[in-house]
Amino acid sequence: MLIINTGGTFNKRYDPIQGELFVPQDNNAIEAILASLVIDISLQGILYKDSLEMDNHDRAVLAKTIADSEAKTIIVVHGTDTMDLSAAYVASLGLDKVIVFTGAMVPFSIDPLEATANLSTAIGYAQNVSSGVYVVMQGIMGQYEQVKKNKSAGKFEYV
Repeated sequence: MLIINTGGTFNKRYDPIQGELFVPQDNNAIEAILASLVIDISLQGILYKDSLEMDNHDRAVLAKTIADSEAKTIIVVHGTDTMDLSAAYVASLGLDKVIVFTGAMVPFSIDPLEATANLSTAIGYAQNVSSGVYVVMQGIMGQYEQVKKNKSAGKFEYV
């Protein structure tokens, strides 16, 4: 199993000098969660962006990373606003892999509960489904076309 970190709110931290949240160029949030697990999971960081800043070039980098990986099960930590676009992009490759997208609405650095729950759920879910692209967020789990962010309600739901 491999976790690919692309950034997003999950990873954001507060910069007291600038007075704003930023996406750091590290994997600290995910590493902190993985340290508490009893299974060994590889971690690879790429992009480190807010998903609103991601474009199709970034999605191509993500897709190539997934396609080139020897891992058959991959968790992608991604920003929530364009998670659906990246999931659809990756799904278009038709890879024979389990690919689960997850993220967080609240940064791990502010409140680690949601990020930890989402990543832990994604890890468990990924071990129990067949090849395909999925989204796991806030207790909602399913194929990427069936789970979307309702931006006006601020939550993920089945569609």
